[in-house]
Amino acid sequence: MEYLKINNQATTLVDQVEDKLVTYFRERDLRIGDAIPNELELAAALGVARSVLREALSRLKMMGMIETRTRKGMILREPSILGGMKRVVDPRIMSENSLFDILGFRIALEIGICSDLFRHITPKDVEELEEIVRLGIAFDNNEYAPISEFTFHSKLYEITGNRIICEYQEIIHPVMVFVKDKFKEFLEPINIRIRQEGGLVTHTDLLEYIKAKDEDGYRAALERHFVVYKIFMEERTKKG
Repeated sequence: MEYLKINNQATTLVDQVEDKLVTYFRERDLRIGDAIPNELELAAALGVARSVLREALSRLKMMGMIETRTRKGMILREPSILGGMKRVVDPRIMSENSLFDILGFRIALEIGICSDLFRHITPKDVEELEEIVRLGIAFDNNEYAPISEFTFHSKLYEITGNRIICEYQEIIHPVMVFVKDKFKEFLEPINIRIRQEGGLVTHTDLLEYIKAKDEDGYRAALERHFVVYKIFMEERTKKG
């Protein structure tokens, strides 16, 4: 195996080794499931200590790009697109601005998948949504128990057939729960105001638009379903 030269760059040696490993896999057209050289060979090729190589390999393993299998050694895997995000998205250590950015992205994403939702939905999906709504735990002012909120919206994501969207829902759910709990005293008055103005949109309402195959009506209703968060973020931004 040829020597992979490490450039004299303003990055750590581990960073450079990680980059060279990825380049090596790409240049040799390694595919998912292909075996990669062992640590001794790679360390010799890179001209670095095995401790440095192991740290670089550990990063790739965390991303899901490398897997170690019994009697097979290390093999190349398709990494999870959002795998790294899963490990860093912890609402307890995120700034308010970051929480709001994730919340805003979630709203934009869910509105953006409306067309895919209506294109792929089946009668069986509708039945499952009806059961989810029937079993849902709803409180006053359009507040839902976390499990009910997660189950309903996860089903909508699932219907699109896009696994990355489904994975994203799993990642941001803890953020949504955290935001609702942390800012409950601010969200509740907004929900009460919306209810008094007759603007609350429940999961039941959204389901009715789905059953009527009214995509435009559903999209507009979904906007109103999330309006509490938009109002909240606007008000917090003004106060900040």
